[in-house]
Amino acid sequence: MADFVGRRRELKELREDIARTGLDTLSGRKAKAPRARVLLVAGRPGSGRTALAEAFVQEIAEEYPDGVLRTRLTTPGGATVATERAVRGLLEQLGRPTPPGAGEDELSSVLRTALEGRKAVILVDDAVDPEQVDALLPDTPECLVVVTAEGPLTGIPDVRPCTLGGLDTPSAVELLVQRIGDTRVTADPRAAEALAEECGGQPAALVLVGGWLAAHPKASVADVAKQLHDMPATTGGPLARGFRLVYESLPQPAQRTLRLLPLAPAGTVDSHTASALAGCSVAAAQSTLDDFAGLGLVRPARDGLFLLPGCLAPLLQALLEAKERPAEVQLARARMLERTVRLLHSCRAMAMAEAEEPGVDAAVDDDLRELLDGLPRALRFPDRRAAATWLDTRLPALTAAASLAVADGGLDTLARRLVAALVRALADHRGTAGAAPELYGLHRLVLEVAERRNLHREQAAALLNLADVDAATGRTQEALERYRAALDAGRAAMDPYATGRAMESVGGAYQELADWHRASDWFGRALSQALARGERADEARLYGRLGNVHTYAGRYGDALRSWRAAAAGYRKLADVPGQAKALSEMARVQEYAGRPEESLHTCREAVELARRAGDQRLQAALQVRLADTLDRLGDPAAARLHRSAADRLLGDDPAACEIRSDSD
Repeated sequence: MADFVGRRRELKELREDIARTGLDTLSGRKAKAPRARVLLVAGRPGSGRTALAEAFVQEIAEEYPDGVLRTRLTTPGGATVATERAVRGLLEQLGRPTPPGAGEDELSSVLRTALEGRKAVILVDDAVDPEQVDALLPDTPECLVVVTAEGPLTGIPDVRPCTLGGLDTPSAVELLVQRIGDTRVTADPRAAEALAEECGGQPAALVLVGGWLAAHPKASVADVAKQLHDMPATTGGPLARGFRLVYESLPQPAQRTLRLLPLAPAGTVDSHTASALAGCSVAAAQSTLDDFAGLGLVRPARDGLFLLPGCLAPLLQALLEAKERPAEVQLARARMLERTVRLLHSCRAMAMAEAEEPGVDAAVDDDLRELLDGLPRALRFPDRRAAATWLDTRLPALTAAASLAVADGGLDTLARRLVAALVRALADHRGTAGAAPELYGLHRLVLEVAERRNLHREQAAALLNLADVDAATGRTQEALERYRAALDAGRAAMDPYATGRAMESVGGAYQELADWHRASDWFGRALSQALARGERADEARLYGRLGNVHTYAGRYGDALRSWRAAAAGYRKLADVPGQAKALSEMARVQEYAGRPEESLHTCREAVELARRAGDQRLQAALQVRLADTLDRLGDPAAARLHRSAADRLLGDDPAACEIRSDSD
């Protein structure tokens, strides 16, 4: 493992600590651990605590056949990661779906269930407090949790921290050799030891100084040690002195780019982010980032990403505040967000382009051309796969960018565009259902901006979207409250679509709660608005929804009137399948009402319509319904004929006999 040396004693202690007798003993005997064993690696930023934890996990990985799960509870920029997001990340690594909109407790329960019977390691990096860690602990003694933090986590019982100091001198010199080769170290070993001492044995400081020496092959180790020694005490500790050495050696444009990196969301930066922040070309930004990686200022990750080391974030933030005017900082942030919006448009365009087929809707084609129009080559993706990879790898940074833009308060227009672009890109690449967990959080951001700016139409849309997810995941009461709030917002915006949709959705929520009286009342309100506006498709659908509710409530006369009106509405629309389904529901209600002869006649009419529509599944389902009715009328021979017809229509899929109306 590159940049990891020494720490043999600490590794041995951690291994021994796995089997150490816990504090929860009874009569001198070890009690059965109700939870996974927790090991803690504690150390100041730059002490190499993450590197030690990773090295330890790699050393014991074979003993945990169900693999290693990783999560980080603090971003490189110093922001705390929401526990909900951390748990979702772990569940994704386990291949488990995460219910959108679920709270921390529900997600933690899902995680613990997913880990039952497994023997895995969870590496939790940069924990801030014990509550964060507690939500991630599995109730599985066979699992192991390795946590890194700056200090002790006193809220978690039976955790003895492995506290890190500086590296011993031989290990520190070995780390220098990794960075600069052994020639200069062999030529003056005492100078190398002196330099290690000036760096306090701190790995992050040694990496920076080693990077500087690698970039200056003619510089001697002794000169660098003296230079660090002569820095004033006000400079700070070893890490601050090493950082100053590297920073002051950079050209002015590179210094400015480095100062602006704390603005990168989630401490993640690529060539586009750096280019937008600094106002330079993408090629120049890529070259600068490569230089920074060689100096230890950023850490290369996959797919062109670089991570800002958390230990450098406070130093860079101090430089940003001291050297950059607030107006320039805001302008750099706006450039970065604008670039992100354009990249999201390009990402979405690739999904639309490869989904496009001959005869595609002209409106989609126009939308695609609009997205691609004016995008320079540097912002275009070669194909859908490249765009999807970019979206997947950048998603934590993209969601962080959206959250930061909304929290800023001064970039609301840009924030709204960014969230809208991210929502569309996710939906086009993953589908609405696949992207639901991310979309739920984004809709909440839209709602926050809409409420702050009194944008009632957007507020109604966000509330409807959130409520739909709540309803789909069984949180009916929460959905009902949001639908009602959306109705108020729609009325304030004088938006008939939002109000009609909200009234219908309130009715649907009451239907789910089996409150038939309120459900029919709200469907009736939505129907009245549709009738007043002449919205024929909505009228037919809402008559069907009323018919369903009346049927559930046992009000068969009202149900028949509603389904008859729905069938008439579909007939006027020339919607033959819709008319057939409405008549099939009429036949069902007639049978419930004890009118089998009428049900038989209506069902035959529905079969003929289904045949005209070419809907074989509906035909088959209706044939089965006819057979059941004929059985009850005492004609088993005719019933057998209709069942045989249904079998021929269905082939090998007899489960398709269920009839579902569009209003279900």
